[in-house]
Amino acid sequence: MRRIEVHPILTFTTKRKIRFLFEGKEMEGYEGEPIASALVANGVTMFRESPDLHRPRGFFCAIGNCSSCFMNVDGRPNVRTCITPIKEGMQVQVQRDKGVLG
Repeated sequence: MRRIEVHPILTFTTKRKIRFLFEGKEMEGYEGEPIASALVANGVTMFRESPDLHRPRGFFCAIGNCSSCFMNVDGRPNVRTCITPIKEGMQVQVQRDKGVLG
């Protein structure tokens, strides 16, 4: 996993490990951490494609102001994964369109 475990200033409280699905593949994260953080820790760097030019987008602002981290989460499009907590069994998918509800 690509996760900061030791930091000279910050301390991290250990939370319960959970499992979630990304594109059908099982991954691990920590309960309550942002979805984007769990994905990056598992090596995922592409979260969505731009709607018009289909360019890859990834983790950018990390505070919920941009749209780079929009993903489909549990069938819901346009979820800001940088500020949405991960939950056990959550299903996360790359968003490849404008996010139309189905």
